[in-house]
Amino acid sequence: MRERAEQVRERTRERAEQVRERTRERTEQVRERTEQVRERAREQTERARMTVYRLFGLDRSGPPPPQTLPGQPLNVWTIPNAVGMVRLALIPVFLVWALSNDSGTEAGPAVLYAFIAGSDYVDGFLARATGQYSRFGALLDPVTDRSLVLAGGVVCWSFDLLPRWLLALIVARECYMLFFGRRAMNLGLSLQVNWWGRLAVVPTMGSLFLALAGVGTLADVLLGIGVAMSLLASARYTVQGRRALRRRRAAAPEGPSNAR
Repeated sequence: MRERAEQVRERTRERAEQVRERTRERTEQVRERTEQVRERAREQTERARMTVYRLFGLDRSGPPPPQTLPGQPLNVWTIPNAVGMVRLALIPVFLVWALSNDSGTEAGPAVLYAFIAGSDYVDGFLARATGQYSRFGALLDPVTDRSLVLAGGVVCWSFDLLPRWLLALIVARECYMLFFGRRAMNLGLSLQVNWWGRLAVVPTMGSLFLALAGVGTLADVLLGIGVAMSLLASARYTVQGRRALRRRRAAAPEGPSNAR
């Protein structure tokens, strides 16, 4: 009797274990399906957020596209990158053309400068419309913008079209950002573009274009505004970088103690 009772208890334990195992498996399957449903819902929500405002760059909320983050493949051959490379290739054409005339205010170079500056919006629009974000594009765009600003500054300096002390501030700021950006990249710091830096491009490039078009006073005012906004953006980048570096050092594990 005892053996039979023991066998019955053993079978009962085995069946209970089997039931618990099946329950765990079903629970895991339900959890996986729930996670898949949530992931689809997140994807659909993200697609729904691609409104007209986001498409035209007016809504920049949320994190940057993951394809543009450090460590991602460059993915050079995309439509937005093709536009960016054309913009970059046209900058030396503008520079040679503008420096070869007598006054620096001929219509041809000014129109070309406006085209290169305006097409900055085109590659961003194409990236958002097609979803062809890339690490290469994230690196190429600021290089092209800074090169264009410096090229316009060189022409305006050569023909004394704008206050040279403001142009010198632009050059100093761009050199600082080049050094600071390289330093941040070497340290592995990811800095978010701030709105002061984005908005400063408009008055700065606008002033350079107006100077190339022969409009003096308004160009001087816009350049002052653009320089002030650019310097504020650089200050915010510096603070952001220092905070990120302090957080990393605080989170880093301490080395082995030398105490004996």
